[in-house]
Amino acid sequence: MGAFGLQTHIWNNNLKSALLLAGFPVLLVLLLYGLHVGYVGLVEAPATAQEGLALAWSRLGETWPFALVGAAVWFAIAWAFHQKIIEASVGARGLSRREAPELYDMLENLCIARGMTMPKLNVIETNALNAFASGIGERTYAVTLTRGLIERLEPAEIEAVMAHELTHIRNRDVRLLVIAVIFVGIFSFFGEIVFRNMFRAGLRTSGRASGHKGDSRGGGLLILLAVAIVVIAYLLALVIRFALSQKREYLADAGAVDLTKNPDAMISALKKISRRSDVDAPDDVRQMMLDNSRRFAGLLATHPPVEKRIRALQAYAGGQR
Repeated sequence: MGAFGLQTHIWNNNLKSALLLAGFPVLLVLLLYGLHVGYVGLVEAPATAQEGLALAWSRLGETWPFALVGAAVWFAIAWAFHQKIIEASVGARGLSRREAPELYDMLENLCIARGMTMPKLNVIETNALNAFASGIGERTYAVTLTRGLIERLEPAEIEAVMAHELTHIRNRDVRLLVIAVIFVGIFSFFGEIVFRNMFRAGLRTSGRASGHKGDSRGGGLLILLAVAIVVIAYLLALVIRFALSQKREYLADAGAVDLTKNPDAMISALKKISRRSDVDAPDDVRQMMLDNSRRFAGLLATHPPVEKRIRALQAYAGGQR
């Protein structure tokens, strides 16, 4: 287990970030096409599915530039203000050097050891034990600790947690997560618009159904195709999000040990944090945290079990506890 999962892990995260940026317009256009297919199926009542698909495609050509511009504006705003949004969502605030000189010195020494610019230090006033790193660049990087973690962990354990979060920053994990969270948020928004518009169009259509003389043989099939397209686009967005391997937590644990030379402190911190880490936060922010026992949508785990992380440290980092 190398210090930071080797340079290849950083290159891999950079590649994933580039693929996210490149693939997003394609998925967004696919989602928009699903909206047009559903609308045509509900309102236009085409004679055949092929006719409806062709009509939806022609309308897509008229609307996709506006959708991409809107998404680009959204992304730019989220990119610029993501850190404030994250802090507001969990109630985090800046922790001054005067309030916690020991923590500042600890974080500063760790950053000096790695030649890193010191990130902002935040605190969440909760008894839960957790921490996370966030940001997309040196101006926005932050390490956030909960009050419970600060008060209940020993200094060596807090140092290990800080080293873990600094490793996420160094490995570019946090930037990749932020990009993925923004993308999934945009897809959730557009997906909701799609289903609402289709539902409203369906109500209007049903209200006129008794006076309709034609026979829409393609409408029903188009509606099914629209639902399938929207679901596929959204699931692909989620797959992109969870393509961010759980391996990142193992590598951050290893990076913390390499930085502090104290595997027992990391093991002890994980044991104390386990089952006491439940912070009131959105799922997107939970994915960034040191420990997240909840499964996304009840299905997918964003973190490996603490027990496995401890066993890995004992097996590969010389931990004894």
